[in-house]
Amino acid sequence: MPPQNDKGTLVRLKGLPRLFRKQDAEKIAPHSAVFLSRAEKKGFIQRLNRGNYINSFLFGLAPIEEVACFLKSPGYVSCEWALHYHGLILQVPSVCTVLSLSSAVGRHRSVTYQGIRIEFSMISPRLFFGFQTIDNFNMAVAEKALLDTLYYRKGILPVEDEIELEGLDHARLMDMAGAYPATVSAVARRLLNVMDSEKSLECQRLM
Repeated sequence: MPPQNDKGTLVRLKGLPRLFRKQDAEKIAPHSAVFLSRAEKKGFIQRLNRGNYINSFLFGLAPIEEVACFLKSPGYVSCEWALHYHGLILQVPSVCTVLSLSSAVGRHRSVTYQGIRIEFSMISPRLFFGFQTIDNFNMAVAEKALLDTLYYRKGILPVEDEIELEGLDHARLMDMAGAYPATVSAVARRLLNVMDSEKSLECQRLM
């Protein structure tokens, strides 16, 4: 139970969502900078980076994916984090990558949240597709996550020997690959050919 003199702060915080910006606080507190500073010191809110906060005391911590998309909009989670989300890789990545139309990106703008580094990269409008909205965040579909990984990691999959491709929609993958440079399409096709070859060998062994 918070002290009596904290009730006013909590009443105001109830007027804010779980994730909010300084501009939101300005609407419910006349001296927002002082209000936010005091609320943070008391442990009622957590600062993510400049101007962005979590209303953690009232609503708890938000999922990493939700925080990532909140910090850089419009954007979606992709690359290794999305591959793991869809079960294509087992190892939990240490970085959650957000691809955004915003130009305010780069490693110097990364944010660490719950031990995970959230990084932001800019994506061309012609490649800004292939994601779905889940709860309060955007997540790349499995095929798009694979292509984005190949594109941003220069054709190299950090976990190529561990990745599970059987659940991918091959037709959708190659259809999406048409929007990328030919080098990305070529690597995607090679991965599928390798998988098909391995399946063929396995069938021959079982005959």
